[in-house]
Amino acid sequence: MSTSEGFVKSSVANNVTTIEFYHPQSNSLPGHLLSELAQAITAAGTDTNSKVIVLKSSGDRAFCAGASFDELISINDEATGKRFFSGFANVINAARKCPKFIIGRVQGKAVGGGVGMASAVDYCMATKYAAVKLSELAIGIGPFVVGPAVERKVGTSAMSQLAINATEWKSAEWAAQKGLYTEVYEDVTALDEAVGTLAQKLATSNPEAMTALKENFWSGTEHWDELLKERAAMSGTLVLSDFTRNAIAAFKKK
Repeated sequence: MSTSEGFVKSSVANNVTTIEFYHPQSNSLPGHLLSELAQAITAAGTDTNSKVIVLKSSGDRAFCAGASFDELISINDEATGKRFFSGFANVINAARKCPKFIIGRVQGKAVGGGVGMASAVDYCMATKYAAVKLSELAIGIGPFVVGPAVERKVGTSAMSQLAINATEWKSAEWAAQKGLYTEVYEDVTALDEAVGTLAQKLATSNPEAMTALKENFWSGTEHWDELLKERAAMSGTLVLSDFTRNAIAAFKKK
C-alpha cells in the first residue's frame, strides 16, 4: 500500500511495541487503516516479546483528525455506514480487551475518533498542542461510537461539553484537568522522553499484575462489543441524511 493511502506499522524494541499510524489528511482514519489498527493492537497483545504498547501517529501537527471525510461522503446505505463506524468500535474494543497496558502519545490535535482513541488507551500523555474536539454534531451525526470511551475517561459533564459545543476546541490543559491526559509537555521531545521512560518501567514490571490491573480498570465494559455495534448502526443511519451530506461537503470546501 502506498504512503498516499496511509499506513499502520508496528515495531518491537526492549519489550515495547510501538504502533504508529499515518494518513496524509491530518492522520484521518479511513476504513482500511481502522482495520489495520485493530489488528495491530490485537497482535501486540499476544506477542510474547512485548510487555507494553505505545500508540502514536506520525508527524508533529495532528494526532488524528478522526473519520475520513472522503469515505464518509461515499457511504450510500446503512450497511456500509455501520461497517465504517464499526471500524472505530473495533479499535476501541481491541484496546479495551488487549491484556497489556497501552500508552497513548498525543503530539497534536485530536478530533472525533482521535479523541476516542486517546480515551481508549490506558495512560495518555500529550503536548500542549494536543487540543481536542468532538466535531460530529457539527456534521449532523454524533460521537456515539467513541462516546462510551470518552465518557469513561472524562465523565458525563465533560463529555457533554465536547459533544454539544462541537465546533469549539478544548485545550490540552483542559483535557488533562478532566483526566484524558495524565501529563501535558512543552514539546514532542519532552513527550517522547516521558513516554519512553514510562514504557521501559512497565516493560520490567510483572506482566501478570499489569494484566490483572487492566482487567480491574476496564471492569463494567464487558458489554461494549454489542453496545458499540449498536452505536455504529446509529451513526451509519445518520450519515445518510441530507444535512450530513451537505455539512461534510461544506467542510471539505474549507
